Amino acid sequence: MSILERFATIMKANINALLDKAEDPAKMIDQYLIDMKESLATVKKETVNIMAVEKRAAADVEENNAEIRKFRELAEKAVASGNDEDARVFIKKYKDLEERKTVLETNAAAAADNATRMKEMHNKLVSDIEQLESRKAQIKSTVSVAKAIEQVNKVGDPLSKASEIGTKFSDMEDKANARLDKAQAASELNSELGDAADKLAQSYGSVTDAEVDAELAKLKSGV
Repeated sequence: MSILERFATIMKANINALLDKAEDPAKMIDQYLIDMKESLATVKKETVNIMAVEKRAAADVEENNAEIRKFRELAEKAVASGNDEDARVFIKKYKDLEERKTVLETNAAAAADNATRMKEMHNKLVSDIEQLESRKAQIKSTVSVAKAIEQVNKVGDPLSKASEIGTKFSDMEDKANARLDKAQAASELNSELGDAADKLAQSYGSVTDAEVDAELAKLKSGV
């Protein structure tokens, strides 16, 4: 496919729409830039060639018109000098040139149209490349931020699990502390009961010496 056959495709291309549809704009923008710069290099080369053709075609028209004027003037001079045969020769010549003029003008018009289309393609590609270059940094920055957020979201799951484990550990710690508190309370209660028994026994007094002597006598009588 020649570059001119790609005219419609290039002119209809909407860079912003292409980037919006791309799954990975940051990656695609680099490829688009590569493709467009390659197309631009081709368009520049072809534009130079087609503009040269346009210039040559326009020059052919001018040269042909100059020849028509020259032979018409010669025919007029021949008639004025009474030389009809020479006039016929000159008339036939410029009539042939006039017929050729139609073809040359058609070719020149086509060359001019091709040159115009090539210039339009060139300008469109330059504009698209400028847009891509201006959006490239923005898109890559946006994608980097998005990837960072995605990474944080991925890390969020382990963090949630860690938080859940920490909560469970805290619950276990609370239960252990509660158990310890109960044990300490029971110990304190038992201690208080023991102290109460001791105090009660004291209220009945201590063993007397007479009771000790009587118990000793019983032991001796049994010997």
